[in-house]
Amino acid sequence: MPRLTGLRLERARASKQFHDGAFRNPSGMGPYLKGNRAAVVGGLLFGGRARIPSAPLPVESPLSAWQKPVSSQGLRITWLGHSTLLLEVDGARVLTDPVFGERASPLSFAGPKRFHPVPATIAQLPPLDAVLLSHNHHDHLCPSSVRELAQRKVPIITSLGVGADLERLGVEPALITELDWWEQHTLPGGALAFTATPAQHFSGRGLADRNATLWSSWVLTTARRRLFFSGDTGLTPEFATIAERLGPFDVTMLEIGAWNAAWGQMHLGPENALAALDLLGGGTLLPIHWGTFDLALHRWDEPAETLLTLAQATGKRVLTPLHGRPFEPAHQEAPTPWWREVRAAQEALQPATARAP
Repeated sequence: MPRLTGLRLERARASKQFHDGAFRNPSGMGPYLKGNRAAVVGGLLFGGRARIPSAPLPVESPLSAWQKPVSSQGLRITWLGHSTLLLEVDGARVLTDPVFGERASPLSFAGPKRFHPVPATIAQLPPLDAVLLSHNHHDHLCPSSVRELAQRKVPIITSLGVGADLERLGVEPALITELDWWEQHTLPGGALAFTATPAQHFSGRGLADRNATLWSSWVLTTARRRLFFSGDTGLTPEFATIAERLGPFDVTMLEIGAWNAAWGQMHLGPENALAALDLLGGGTLLPIHWGTFDLALHRWDEPAETLLTLAQATGKRVLTPLHGRPFEPAHQEAPTPWWREVRAAQEALQPATARAP
């Protein structure tokens, strides 16, 4: 795995997040497991079938919708799976955390395999103004996806140090912009700005590069819109500072899946996602980082079901689109609990004795 050298290393050393040769969370929290580690690891390796849907997930093709112009509201979003979204905002198109490969894994033959086909391939995407890459974990930075995007010569905005991974995968250095927390980059023409903001997480693509690169949440700003994209993060009080400096947000995209109490300081989960939404100023929540890969111990649809139950009890506005269905938040009135039909079909296929609780 590439290590930081030269100017990248100098920039890392100048960062307030860099201490003793690695990036650190301000809270001091790290990627350690709490509780019975053997039970957690055993559960990950030998988990039950409920973690993977046995019935097909609904996936729509966005191609015809993408050919139509966005309304005067100027914001359309397509969830392509996990943390991959196509954001069409005031004339600009941004692809987030592009993972179009079959597995979220360093291995092509093993590791978490996607539950559903990608709604559109990279070749089918409309012209992109930028790719936003939150950090370098395998379920956010997919080598085959990056190599294909490199051929399209799309600018990539990412966290400090991640450019070393991108260059190794064939991205031209001139196309890479790396930001430390609170740094901002504006696309040519000035229509869209990206600000790297704090997150509580970690980084690494192997055993030798733990926390060698930074992780970030992100704020996207146009003259009319402000969007928040969490990347991966645990609950941090710094969300309130983000809201104070850069909010309020038209849509807040927060991760809800791959949560477990053993690593709850590094991911949000449904309950903490709603707490984060409050810290970030409220508004519309679009849950991401669920429904595509088996990365935790929970049932595949549990994050969405729990989130929707909690949100309805507290009056929070949550939108849950189908994979591949472009939607305009201003015209979407309610969540779509599509996973319930999948769950019902899944249970109908199983003998009563085999059904998960």
